[in-house]
Formats: sequence, structure tokens, C-alpha cells
Amino acid sequence: MTSGSGTADDPWVLTTAPGSSAYTMHRDPDADPPALVCQVGSTTLRYHLSAVEDLHAWLTERGDWVDLGAADEKKEPAPGTVEAWGRSEDNPVGGWYGLRKGYRGRFGMYLPPLLEALGLAELTHQPRNNRMRAI
Repeated sequence: MTSGSGTADDPWVLTTAPGSSAYTMHRDPDADPPALVCQVGSTTLRYHLSAVEDLHAWLTERGDWVDLGAADEKKEPAPGTVEAWGRSEDNPVGGWYGLRKGYRGRFGMYLPPLLEALGLAELTHQPRNNRMRAI
């Protein structure tokens, strides 16, 4: 399980689906646009705050397990994965959920454990090829 309340002073402490890396996330509702701030070591990634509700809605609509497909920004994600949806022109933000150019990828790596921690999704925890589905 996770700890933290999701504020800058008390971020969520999360682990990637394979359990190989720890990181923190917190809400920054005052940012423009409102953001989720993901801190992985010395690297800061920022995603649209709406990603949590939007991803949950998409997973609910899919109704089944979806591959995570995490990939760096410069790599093309596998079609139909969480990562591909997180940068698709068909999603609610019309493209990338990642807000910082050069650091927009890895949506499928860092968002799924947060949805699991919030009780919105179920996530597999294998060494590779993890999947998730809405609860």
C-alpha cells in the first residue's frame, strides 16, 4: 500500500508495478494547468491533474485488462496500451498528458500505481508486461 495524502508536504509514496522503483507524486492544483507532480530520484515529471479521473473513466469504458506499455517520450508505445492512450489525440486532453517536453512519457509507468493506491484500479505486479483494469 502507499503512504501520504497527495500534497506537496505529504506526497504519495508509490512503487512501480514491478516493484523495482520507488517515487512520489502529489497534486499541484494551483499550477497552470493543474498538475500531478511525479518525483523519480532527481527527475521531475508533470502530468495533467485530470489524468486520474480520465484514465479511470477510460479503463471503466474498456471493461477489461489493459497493458501498461510504459515508454519514454521518444519511443512509440504499443497500440491500445495505457501509454498510447496517455498521448493519443483521442483522449480528453487531445494529446500528451505529460506537461514537460522531453519528460512527457512514462505515463503507463507512473499513473497506474497511483490509481491502484487510490482504490480506482487493479494492477498486476509482474517483472514485465503489467496490466491494469478499473475497479
